[in-house]
Amino acid sequence: MIKFEKVTKKFGEITALEEVSFAVAPGDFVFLTGPSGAGKSTIIKLILHEYLPTSGTIQVDGINVEKMKSKEIMDLRRKVGVVFQDFKLLTDRTLLENVILPLEVFGNNSKTIGDKVKEVLELVGLSDRGSLFPAQLAGGELQRVCIARAMIGNPKILLADEPTGNLDMGTAWQIIKTLKKINKLGTTVLMATHNVEIVKSLKERVIALDKGKYEPS
Repeated sequence: MIKFEKVTKKFGEITALEEVSFAVAPGDFVFLTGPSGAGKSTIIKLILHEYLPTSGTIQVDGINVEKMKSKEIMDLRRKVGVVFQDFKLLTDRTLLENVILPLEVFGNNSKTIGDKVKEVLELVGLSDRGSLFPAQLAGGELQRVCIARAMIGNPKILLADEPTGNLDMGTAWQIIKTLKKINKLGTTVLMATHNVEIVKSLKERVIALDKGKYEPS
């Protein structure tokens, strides 16, 4: 589903990633770990075509990301849902309005939107909160809104960039349970985190970065 082959990414004189290679199979749940500056967010942005590699190749669902044209980039972003640490919710829109935003961007009709919103709100346990605004929700609920928004388009891949970073451990585990539930339904999940306790407890596959390098164990 995701394949990096000797990917290097430089920003001027700074090397963010150096010849990183790995593959993530369909249906996998994989942790992307390492300290701040290790390259975790760079990998996520490369997958999304927000950055292009300096060298090497990246494939997502069998397509070379660095060679994509504009229409293919839009198709890619339909296949990939993203959950951010800092939520990125619109404060002047309700939970429901935030969740449906990607479908409106992609031009779905109202019937499709209504059915899908009900499904994803049930998935994340927020069926009764749709009319509330972000300021009325707790941190864990806000993150579940973000997960619902990421899943609204039925993505094949879910990228979660430090989704538990601003949460207490009890709330963080609720988010992990939601991500595992999504994974069991067939979505490939790549989660960037520095939370060692979560990584050790789940015993899933780990891609550990150190100063932009990855050495498979």
